[in-house]
Amino acid sequence: MDIKDLGFELAHVGINQENSAEARATAELLCDLFGFSLRETEGSFFTDDYFEVMKKEYLGRLGHVAIRTNDTEKAMAYLKTKGIDFDESTAGRGPDGRVRVVYFAKDIAGFRFHLTQKA
Repeated sequence: MDIKDLGFELAHVGINQENSAEARATAELLCDLFGFSLRETEGSFFTDDYFEVMKKEYLGRLGHVAIRTNDTEKAMAYLKTKGIDFDESTAGRGPDGRVRVVYFAKDIAGFRFHLTQKA
C-alpha cells in the first residue's frame, strides 16, 4: 500500500478545557485573534475546522489531534503495521458498518490522535 493513497491530512487540533465556560472563552479568543467562525456542538466549540475546544476533559492529556484519511479502515491496517493500537470503544461507524472515526489507544506527546474519514 502506498501511504499517499491514504491521503493523510490534519483535520483539527482538540484542546481540553475543564468546563463549558472555559471552553467558550478559549474558542471566542481564538476566533477573535484569527478571524475564525464559532460553531457549538454538544460537547465542544469548533473554530472553523482548525480547533475543537472541548467543554470537559476528554481523551489525551493535552487534547487530541484529528487526522483525515481517504479510507479509515485501510489507514488503521497500515498504522497497525507501525505498532499503533486503536481504542475500539471509540469507533464510530457509518450506515455501511465501516469505521468512520476511531482514536488511538495511547497518547503521542500528550495528545490522543484519531482518524476520521474524509467525506
